[in-house]
Amino acid sequence: MIRTPFNENWICQPFGSLYNSDGASAQKVTLPHDAMLEGGRAAGNSGGSETGYHKPGAWRYTKQFEVPQDWENKRITLEFEGVYRDAMVFINGAYAGQHEYGYSRFFIPADPYLEYGKTNTVVVECRAHKDSRWYSGAGIYKPVNMLVGSLVHVVPEGIRVTPSTSDGDGLVLIDTDVVNESTATQGIMVNAVVNAQDGGQCTADGVEATVKAGEKLTIHQRLYVDDPLLWDVDSPNLYEVAVQLTQDGDVLDSTSSTFGFRTLQLDPKHGLRINGKVVKLRGTCVHHDNGILGSASFEAAEERRLRILKNAGFNAIRSAHDPVSRATLEAADRLGMLIMDETFDMWNTAKSSNDYSLRFEDHWQDDVDAMVARDYNHPSVILYSIGNEIMEIGTHHGARKGRQIVNRIRSLDSSRYILSAINGAIAAQDALMQMMSQQSDGKSINDELSSAADMMSQIMKLPQVGQAIEESAGMLDIVGLNYGEARYAVDHEAHPNRVFVGSETFPTQIEKLWAMVNDLPYLIGDFTWVGWDYLGETGVGNPKYPDEASPFAAPYPALTTNSGDIGITGVRRAASYYREVVFGFRKDPYIAVEDPAHAAHPAVPTAWSWSDAVAKWNWDVPEGTKVVVEVYADADEISYVLNGEEAARAKVGIDKVFFAKAAVPYRPGTLEAIAYRDGEIVGRSQLQTTAEPVKINLVRFNPKDRVLAEDIELVEISVVDDQGRISWTGDVKVKATVDGGHLQGLGTGRSATEESFLDGCCTTYQGRALAAVRRGGEGQCALTVSAEGLPSATISC
Repeated sequence: MIRTPFNENWICQPFGSLYNSDGASAQKVTLPHDAMLEGGRAAGNSGGSETGYHKPGAWRYTKQFEVPQDWENKRITLEFEGVYRDAMVFINGAYAGQHEYGYSRFFIPADPYLEYGKTNTVVVECRAHKDSRWYSGAGIYKPVNMLVGSLVHVVPEGIRVTPSTSDGDGLVLIDTDVVNESTATQGIMVNAVVNAQDGGQCTADGVEATVKAGEKLTIHQRLYVDDPLLWDVDSPNLYEVAVQLTQDGDVLDSTSSTFGFRTLQLDPKHGLRINGKVVKLRGTCVHHDNGILGSASFEAAEERRLRILKNAGFNAIRSAHDPVSRATLEAADRLGMLIMDETFDMWNTAKSSNDYSLRFEDHWQDDVDAMVARDYNHPSVILYSIGNEIMEIGTHHGARKGRQIVNRIRSLDSSRYILSAINGAIAAQDALMQMMSQQSDGKSINDELSSAADMMSQIMKLPQVGQAIEESAGMLDIVGLNYGEARYAVDHEAHPNRVFVGSETFPTQIEKLWAMVNDLPYLIGDFTWVGWDYLGETGVGNPKYPDEASPFAAPYPALTTNSGDIGITGVRRAASYYREVVFGFRKDPYIAVEDPAHAAHPAVPTAWSWSDAVAKWNWDVPEGTKVVVEVYADADEISYVLNGEEAARAKVGIDKVFFAKAAVPYRPGTLEAIAYRDGEIVGRSQLQTTAEPVKINLVRFNPKDRVLAEDIELVEISVVDDQGRISWTGDVKVKATVDGGHLQGLGTGRSATEESFLDGCCTTYQGRALAAVRRGGEGQCALTVSAEGLPSATISC
């Protein structure tokens, strides 16, 4: 069926008792759209820390559209890639369908309700209220498409491509689902073409097929490609399958899909192999929100995030804790990023009072089917996760439900590996409760977990944990363990045929965890929590100061979890550079300075939080004040050189491998770190004191190898001094205006703020901000950013 974007000229309006109305009225929007952002934030009457203090609500989307008279003999379907949540769809006032899950795509057949040759109206109602442990967003936050086809057509997502290679030759198995909705038997030709990445045709074939009235038929074809280029993380070579249905020379329908040639192997001796080569997963968990865009999913934002993550050393993401967007899948295919696609955060046992557990039993199979059908042709997808920290996973009936999900996935796709992200502390809840009851120091379990990761290690070592997960672990291809590294060796000894992955791990322990990944062949990788900061679960990663109260959930106006290697605007933090050293990708040392304002009681790294160190040499302290300078390097020793003279030396690895720190007297100028190994210099880097800002820099994200289909641009904003360096002398308030479009969002990586992404102005954070611009059409579009005392800057979008 021909897919046409159906995203413009929607009207969004809050409705119902769940929305705390403040006079908000209907507004015209273009999809994707996150309605929850419009509702604002508040300390009370909101979703609390879990949602970043955004307000719950219910929203109604309305769109009018024309349906030509000559469509009477066609099939029209609306494809919704994602609506959060409990979507109800009405066409011309009639109930047309509904979809409960907020994270899976669904289709609404529109034909029975359309009025041909007239103006038609579609209404979508959705809501969000106490149903998520993180910021979910709300509304039609992913694109909508209208699918139009003849009565004989390929069903949506009806092409399954199964490639393989042998002795240098490529075999492409193509299964095409064709349906005949006419009243007569139809004879058709099914023509398939395989095209290379450069557009050249590799091979083609056509077969005749007879499809009875009302019948759905699968057409199987075998095509061969000489010496195909393989897909992997370093060389993501893609091909295209194009299928066309014809009858008497007339084209009835056409569709296409990209795919890649790659093989997967898994065993405890070698771990994971792709195309015969061992691959260790340098992974991160990623929530679905896009920072200043809320939950709205745009191609540019998804691609930019994956590019930044890959440049930081990651080669895999886990879609925590819901199926990843189509835009992310396509970007991962192009960039060579591996994906663990996750289904659910809960099954039948609730984690929030109004979450999907209320609908799970009746709809899980549809959601699983939707995920697998969408993922099947994407070479980036190598793993399916059937759930995250499922509450009932340690029970017999929970394991039984897990086996049903596993069996369903295998019946649809036997080419990928299946795991569950198991938390032993949840699986063995009784044992954990007993440990909690024995606490005598007044600390809560959250206090323990945020201040001492070794408590989780103690829990995971309990034999009760092994007993609780035994049945569930036995049905999986890979045992995913959340914070469960203490079980790797224990379970391998008991079950030498099992393969493991760290499906969620503490970021501050990456040096220990990565050493285990390298040492244990049956451990295929590590997925940190988290590589990219996200909205909600506020303050989990905030620096912890011994002299200050540090609640596990930070109060309003906290906005983000603040635990990511990379902030919500894509700026890498100190922890990201340490991880890069651990992965072996960074030659030069990285310098970060702890905040001297907390010198008396410095931040204590915890399970999810790093120190407060930043790459800055502008400090408001008297000259000569000792400041603690951290350096991350694969070296033996660091020389700290201040303004040309050595100010300190420190051994690497005293407290933490690849880590050194020393007290250096602060003086403006240049601080250089010189890394030595065996007495030889192996790398050097420096920090400089920057001057007052003199101008605003604007840099547009724009993939060089393709043109994005959507009308959005992301522009990085920085205030710089006379030498072009980001100024650390103080943040400034910037204002953004757009000519020939509109501002989709503007904000920073600041973890606590009362500024809205929709205000059109914000205070820079560490000299930076990020703007999202939506073009208004075919004409020119430009973003202008201004700040008091600085010349404005303009960039074409």
